[in-house]
Amino acid sequence: MTTMTDLTVRPFEVHVPDEDLAGLRRRIAATRWPDRELVDDRSQGVQLATIQELTRYWTTDYDWRRCEAELNALPQFTTGIDGVNVHFIHVKSRHENALPLIITHGWPGSVIEMLGAMGPLTDPTAHGGAAGDAFDLVIPSLPGYGFSAEPAEVGWDPGRIAQAWAELMRRLGYTRYVAQGGDQGAAVTDAMGGQAPEGLAGIHLNFLRQALGNVSGVPADSEEEHAALAAINTFRTSGSGYFLEQATRPQTIGYALLDSPTALAGWMLDHDTDSYYKISRAFTGGQPAGNLTRDHILDNITLYWLTGTGASAARSYWEGGQAAAHAAGQAPLEVSLPVGVTVFPGEIFRAPRSWAEQLYPHVIYFHEADRGGHFAAWEEPQLFSEELRAAFRPLR
Repeated sequence: MTTMTDLTVRPFEVHVPDEDLAGLRRRIAATRWPDRELVDDRSQGVQLATIQELTRYWTTDYDWRRCEAELNALPQFTTGIDGVNVHFIHVKSRHENALPLIITHGWPGSVIEMLGAMGPLTDPTAHGGAAGDAFDLVIPSLPGYGFSAEPAEVGWDPGRIAQAWAELMRRLGYTRYVAQGGDQGAAVTDAMGGQAPEGLAGIHLNFLRQALGNVSGVPADSEEEHAALAAINTFRTSGSGYFLEQATRPQTIGYALLDSPTALAGWMLDHDTDSYYKISRAFTGGQPAGNLTRDHILDNITLYWLTGTGASAARSYWEGGQAAAHAAGQAPLEVSLPVGVTVFPGEIFRAPRSWAEQLYPHVIYFHEADRGGHFAAWEEPQLFSEELRAAFRPLR
């Protein structure tokens, strides 16, 4: 993919050659399997029964062309920003005075995560909302993810991506807008809030990334604060293997991710406990959690495979780690803009309101949802959309 360096915004469509899909199936068929894990849970990693059923469905029932058609039915574009060709989806609402919103996905996600929420956000009257809650949506692919180009140099940390997103919104003609993110997208959105580019009116987060990185000084008195600290400790001691590898040696794991679809799928499934078991049940128990169906899960994994972005996406963790190391001992940029926070019960940790208010002096919305997890927009798109409507309503 050619890196654009001009200001042109170009229409984009996805057209994957048949041979790429045939090659995917051949590589899956050539998988050399390990023996079954020696435990009855995920404590040794992705379970053999789960990944074998996933690959069986992938080669026999899954249809990438359905996903490709869904993407091509949406207004997709690319534009060059700071030397990187950025892919994005741009859906304008039919309602007047819609609030522009840029949403940033995370890892191991992509714009695929947001497809189910596009209708409720842009056309709320068709999904139980009011016309006054409508958004114009901009959903970019992070650099090195999906159809965005891989950066050719180091330095694409969340702060630099935040600056690129501000330029994207300026280029699209938006003079006032809001931003949202979870996971890696929370880091970018948090950086946007700290940078406070002209036009950004507020942000919403469904993951307190700052707290995960540093819990020193956060309130630790209440029962919910103790529970959040315990959950973070569990994640750090037994659930962050992928995080450590990608933050320190993304190139090493990249060889497996680019060579084996089965390795890529296993690596992407081994994220947090809640989402892993939900995805596993979708394949082995026939019980998808909300929108986390077999096809939607494989849409995302297949996108990573076809674009060959397993390694470049993993590098985003390395970039974040390098930026954090360079900023060690310095206070993070204060986010003085209005901030909304939604806590979903299946998240890696349930952030208490006290933490949100300590990190962000201007919290205008805080709510604990009754369902959903780390991939909230993907799993519960209607609920996610309702949360964004409520959080940003004071800023309209």
